Amino acid sequence: MNSHLSFPDYLVFFVYFLIVSAYGYYIYHKKKSKVSDSKDFFLAEGSLTWWAIGASLIASNISAEHFIGMSGSGFAMGLAISSYEWMSAVTLIIVAVFFIPIYLKNKVYTMPQFLAQRYNGTVATIMAVFWLLLYVFVNLTSILYLGALAVESISGISFEYCMFGLAIFAIFITLGGMKVIGYTDIIQVVVLILGGLVVTYLALDMVSDKFNGRGVLSALSIIKEKSDDHFHMIFSEGHKYYYELPGMAILFGGMWINNLNYWGCNQYIVQRALGADLQTARNGILFAAAMKLLIPLICAVPGIAVYVLYQNGYFQQEMVDAAGIVKPDRAYPTLMNLLPQGLKGLSFAALTAAIVASLAGKCNSIATIFSLDIYQKFFDKEASEKKLVRVGRWTILGAFAIALVITPQLKQLEQAYQFVQEYSNYLTPGAFALFFLGLFWKRTTTLAAVIAATLSIPLAVAFKIVPEVPMPFLHRTGWVFLILTVLMIVISLLDKNSKSNPKGLDIDSKWFKVTSSFAILSILVSGIVVALYAVFW
Repeated sequence: MNSHLSFPDYLVFFVYFLIVSAYGYYIYHKKKSKVSDSKDFFLAEGSLTWWAIGASLIASNISAEHFIGMSGSGFAMGLAISSYEWMSAVTLIIVAVFFIPIYLKNKVYTMPQFLAQRYNGTVATIMAVFWLLLYVFVNLTSILYLGALAVESISGISFEYCMFGLAIFAIFITLGGMKVIGYTDIIQVVVLILGGLVVTYLALDMVSDKFNGRGVLSALSIIKEKSDDHFHMIFSEGHKYYYELPGMAILFGGMWINNLNYWGCNQYIVQRALGADLQTARNGILFAAAMKLLIPLICAVPGIAVYVLYQNGYFQQEMVDAAGIVKPDRAYPTLMNLLPQGLKGLSFAALTAAIVASLAGKCNSIATIFSLDIYQKFFDKEASEKKLVRVGRWTILGAFAIALVITPQLKQLEQAYQFVQEYSNYLTPGAFALFFLGLFWKRTTTLAAVIAATLSIPLAVAFKIVPEVPMPFLHRTGWVFLILTVLMIVISLLDKNSKSNPKGLDIDSKWFKVTSSFAILSILVSGIVVALYAVFW
């Protein structure tokens, strides 16, 4: 199997790199006079169109953890891993209708800023520190690790060189600010979808060829027949992967908390819409929701196809390590190494686009939170706009330096996608409780928020280590959220002054009204999700 890139592959990749770099340079200099404006640098205020917002949401969300990690989970557990994508499509619609208008009407630019306005600086600082730790030590490192692992498997270049190369490319994009990230993400999304579809086509064509099918479409029915256990969305208790995807918690439990927090209360994601007007932001988010429906096709399906081939005697060497242990995360790189010259370069560019876009988006959010919510607040309250941008750029470099040190330590992981989901959820229930009650219940008090923010991680850890039988992390998420929510409600109700809470938000129901076209398209997206679950229950 060819695990190196040929000259045509490098040529395709070089063209991609040149186009992204040149376009980023053009966008950066188009409004160079505003580069010292922190809101322009961090949010691209008023500059992103709806399609740029939607593309940036997808490009920042889809990374190696999807191409490699989700494909690996597809190999291991099947189509059920698509719940993260299909449930996200519905979640995005909810965020567009109910969350975004509140943020925009209250001129919120960062998530810690919202917590400071709604509660106090203590709550904001606690969560800002938690977010920074999560973004740097879990998210940034896992993206870099999976990306370097994939590039190494495909190109033959050493893991360390791949890691540094991806970091440098991402730094180049990130230093230009959110405007550069947002518009280059348009190119990144086009490349990653086209390249992803190429790999999916290869996988299905191979299945059709090996099992005497009648083309790519027939391969879908073949893999369904050969691996029926991989085409069920809801696992029953006792299933091998019930711990990762615990049955009805997907539809009625912790998955909602996980998704609403990620898409509605996460600086890394929400930041793309905070610089736009309401209608533009909503249209961009709806566009992202529609694209979410396609992600399993280019990420999970190839992994299932490799599983079918592996079970029938193919890829016996490629899918196991030196100790003979099956490594699901090798599924996608194995397919990419089979692509012909040129197409392999396109898929390599797609993978790189996904990795770099996510790295850039994540680091921009790290820089935004540190500069506006830590540095300006505690170190230099009178910092100029130009200085904040400079601090943001130094933060980007610092975050990558830390990630480059930690990333090699993640080589022991089996399914990195599940690693990211589980450890992110130590913070998820507490963060969402703060936002959910802070946004929609005026009586929520600052004391309740401080206590919830303080207890969030310890309570999540307790649910992880105390029970004799390990509890699925989505169940932990649900229980911790429920406990913290009840605690916040009780504490708030005990405060006699909570009825006239001056920091409670005044919400106008008119904010939640949407256009007819938005409503129709939202119903269509939601209907498709319902149909998918009905078919693959």
